[in-house]
Amino acid sequence: MTVAVRGPLSDALREKIIAVCDAKLASKGPGVGLSFYAFFANKNDTPGLLIEVATWWIQTQQLDHFEKASKIKQLVQAQ
Repeated sequence: MTVAVRGPLSDALREKIIAVCDAKLASKGPGVGLSFYAFFANKNDTPGLLIEVATWWIQTQQLDHFEKASKIKQLVQAQ
């Protein structure tokens, strides 16, 4: 499956996603999966960023609810 990269994420969000993916990969190994909610606290104080990630994840990339952290990191780094 080829995933098209449309609209880039903000630099701050890209850095946050990569950091979370790195932490999950380091603690749980290469098979760890996550959802876009992994980038936010339970009480989200940044709804704009949540919408940005949700739009990128669901509409732009058309990803499943859970994806491998390594795949997400690769997609983000490709932007």
